[in-house]
Parts: sequence; C-alpha cells; structure tokens
Amino acid sequence: MNKNQVKGAVKDIAGKVQEEAGKLTGSKEQQAKGLNKQISGKAEKAYGDAKEVIKGATKHA
Repeated sequence: MNKNQVKGAVKDIAGKVQEEAGKLTGSKEQQAKGLNKQISGKAEKAYGDAKEVIKGATKHA
C-alpha cells in the first residue's frame, strides 16, 4: 500500500463524515463539500492503485 492509497482512503472517509454532518445540520454546502472530498479521495486511491499495478508489472518484466 502506498501513500496515495492511504491518503485517498482517508479523504473518502472524511468526506463521508462531512456529508453526514451536513445532512444532520441541514447544510447543503457541507454535504456538497463532503461529496467533493469523497470524489477526490476515490481518485487519489485509484491513482495509488495504478502505481502499485505498474510497480508490480515492472518487477515481473
């Protein structure tokens, strides 16, 4: 697991928490920010996943 995978997963979880907090308080802005953070986290994790695949492929080449 690399730092991008970890940071991405943390951002995703933080975004979910922020979205739920926005729902509880009725803040559409916080919900939107939470969703945005989730998207960003998923993208960063996918980037980290791709790096791992490439790293694995170069070891076997």
